[in-house]
Amino acid sequence: MIELENKYFKLNLPNAEIEYIPNFISSIEAEALFNKLRQTTHWREDTITVFGKTYPQPRLTELYSLINKTYSYSNVVMKANPVPDDLKTILNSINKTAEENFNTILLNLYRSGNDSNGWHADNEKELGDSPQIASLSLGEERLFHFKHRKLKNEKYKINLASGSLLLMKGEMQNHWLHQIPKTKKLVTERINLTFRSIL
Repeated sequence: MIELENKYFKLNLPNAEIEYIPNFISSIEAEALFNKLRQTTHWREDTITVFGKTYPQPRLTELYSLINKTYSYSNVVMKANPVPDDLKTILNSINKTAEENFNTILLNLYRSGNDSNGWHADNEKELGDSPQIASLSLGEERLFHFKHRKLKNEKYKINLASGSLLLMKGEMQNHWLHQIPKTKKLVTERINLTFRSIL
């Protein structure tokens, strides 16, 4: 697995394009936004079903959207809340950078190294064909892994820094999987905001 340096890069990969912007917002802005979201978000813990087994999702979540639609994954159905004003500002900035029209933000809270997100693709039918996904990281750095479904040598990992923006473009969600694995390291909390367009 290739470990990528924590600096700006743009990778043209088989069936995908990845762009990483390490200081999309400043460390001061990231810390302030983390603290506000940690305190004001109505975090929820759902049960998910993977390979026929149901268990508590190993992280907390919340969903905000500009449109009145639900979002479903792993037998979880989420009803969105209106996007708060401070997140609208970030949403507009990310839309400009990504040249996209994201309308929905899925928040994930990783409370410790035991919280994780297993191998998956953001390819739900609500997102349409070949959706672009953006991820803004706040708080603790965590490793992000991604690998091609068929090309076994195409495996990468990067530490996502607080304030960084990761853009997953092209056909990535059709041909690649990604995860935030568990870690035995003593880590503090992390929030990430994933931006997507629900049709």
